[in-house]
Amino acid sequence: MKRKKSVIRLQTKITLLVCGVVAIALLVTEIFINSIVATETQQSLADKALTIARIVARSNAVTEALSTRRNPAEIQVMANDIRRETHVEFIVVMDMRGIRLSHPDPEEVGRHFVGGDEKDVLAGREYISEATGTLGPSLRAFTPVYSPGGQQIGAVSVGILLDKVQHVVNRNRLVIYWAVFFGLLVGVAGAVLLARNIKKALSGLEPLAFARLLEERSAMLQSVREGIMAVDETARITLVNEEALRLLKQAGIHGEPVGKKVEFFVPNTRLSDVLKTGQAELDQEQDLNGIQLLTNRVPVCVDGEIVGVIATFRDKTEIKQLAEQLTGVRNYAEALRAQTHEFMNKLHVILGMVRLQCYDQLADYINKTAQQYQTEVGYVARRVKDPVIAGFLLGKLSYARESGVDLVLSDDSFLPEPADPKQIQELVTIVGNLVDNALDAVGAAPVKRIDVACRYDEGNLLIEVADTGPGVEEGRQEALFTKGYSTKAANRGWGLFLVRQSLERAGGTVEVQSKPGEGARFIVVLPYQSKGDRT
Repeated sequence: MKRKKSVIRLQTKITLLVCGVVAIALLVTEIFINSIVATETQQSLADKALTIARIVARSNAVTEALSTRRNPAEIQVMANDIRRETHVEFIVVMDMRGIRLSHPDPEEVGRHFVGGDEKDVLAGREYISEATGTLGPSLRAFTPVYSPGGQQIGAVSVGILLDKVQHVVNRNRLVIYWAVFFGLLVGVAGAVLLARNIKKALSGLEPLAFARLLEERSAMLQSVREGIMAVDETARITLVNEEALRLLKQAGIHGEPVGKKVEFFVPNTRLSDVLKTGQAELDQEQDLNGIQLLTNRVPVCVDGEIVGVIATFRDKTEIKQLAEQLTGVRNYAEALRAQTHEFMNKLHVILGMVRLQCYDQLADYINKTAQQYQTEVGYVARRVKDPVIAGFLLGKLSYARESGVDLVLSDDSFLPEPADPKQIQELVTIVGNLVDNALDAVGAAPVKRIDVACRYDEGNLLIEVADTGPGVEEGRQEALFTKGYSTKAANRGWGLFLVRQSLERAGGTVEVQSKPGEGARFIVVLPYQSKGDRT
């Protein structure tokens, strides 16, 4: 049996990684700082010794004593006083022969300077050196002494024992060690807090779980039929699925979109506007180089802050086809339902007469009903040559009678059979929604009448639908065709919007003639190709 590998948790990995990085960084820093501190400390002490040597060399007591060789004891006193005040190991004043005129040990006064590094200062140079003298290894600063006339008359050496220099360096290093220690503690604490914060931000999921989620997300994005595009807070594209790439290529937009500014890659996009406003835009139409898209744009928020926008879009042609199919089926279903309901009422009448054995009246009723039906069918069939549209109008006539509305097809109407079968669907949508709108308008009117006329003339078809409803104010006539606009109830206002869409596809126009209280007349004109001439 294969044993399952032990997996280190993400929090543990992050903690160990951050701690290791902090430890290495602090170790390297400590090495460099120690080196710099040692050098800087030694240089600082050397500068201090050289400054003291210059002060002593320029004092009047020293220059006078070396020039006149009088009162050399004053140099010893002055040098020891300065030495105690400045905390150096020795201040030695010597003449041009290297004979000491001052020294911390009085017995060394009058003796030759020890160390062998005083030759250059007696030649007029100023410098720093390390040598071993009577007090031990020391860091020494040398500077020449000049008479008022500018002639060198001696030299001054100020020394600090190297043991003291090392002590100062070690003391400074101790501060660095403590700083490294506390830095390491802070780094460990920060690593733990960071690991916990990342774990919390990832909802407690481990990398393997995230990898699985990403694979599922990728499969889901590629399986949907909508194009999906996402941008970040800088409006750069971060995600595009296969369907979106297909639609972009269909629109003539090629190349890899990820990482590019969306406004430069995709024309007519409003993703940047949604990113600024934070307002979602749903079911918006977009023209993408001649391709009509239906787009939804929704901002992505994290902790109340907008971090991007995601857009889903689909070819509007496909949606139109589905909508047209649904609209046609609904209209056909309503027409069939009305005819079925009317037929059932007549069957009930026939059944009642049979039970009452009123056979003579039954025969007259059936004859009248059949004659009326044949007359109506013949009336419509003579004027509407396409059987689908003729059947559709017959259904609307039945539905109107059922609703108590007088629906009249004008005597001069004529609708030839179309050359393109696709026009049938458009006509069903246009006529069906105009008649439905008229039926709603006359619902509460005292006179319920709808007049329908279809006239064909040299490649153009005129459709008129007039009602006796309350009419429409002039300022609201254009708004009737806006998606979702309705004065009746919520979730209405689609019928006339679909009429306008069908007319846009067919290249037709619609005009509204109405006055309040006098009903409304909708006049539609659209190009129409007939199979043959009118006979």
